[in-house]
Amino acid sequence: MLKNIGAVVAGYIVMFVLVFVTFSAAYLAMGAEGAFKTGSYEVTALWLAVSFVLSFIAALGGGFVCAAIAKNPKATLALAGLVLVLGLLLAIPVLTSQDNGAPQIRDSSVGNLQAMQYAKQPAWVAVLNPILGAVGVMLGARLKK
Repeated sequence: MLKNIGAVVAGYIVMFVLVFVTFSAAYLAMGAEGAFKTGSYEVTALWLAVSFVLSFIAALGGGFVCAAIAKNPKATLALAGLVLVLGLLLAIPVLTSQDNGAPQIRDSSVGNLQAMQYAKQPAWVAVLNPILGAVGVMLGARLKK
């Protein structure tokens, strides 16, 4: 039982680290002008595409690590469920908010942390990301087999 819980926690940590590192690198590579529409905090289609790919890769890694540690498919299901439930819970404020308090006008010098705080993505992205994450976790576990 503890091994399964540890596997889920390890898988989630791997996902968190991969998301943080790869998204930071992508933002540094693309810059504010590549990640955001001109003068705003609305993300570009390129950023959305890159973020879906990076999120899916992180989910694959988390599922792989979880499966490697637990060697029990229930742990992978638990991780996928955790990703789905937490992701959907985090989507609720995005779906119900009229405005996140972000400045409407963006200047050209936006740091990584400020970009994470003020980025505006379409609401459908908040719903799709947890689904994509859960699928990625399950596929990552299958890669281990």
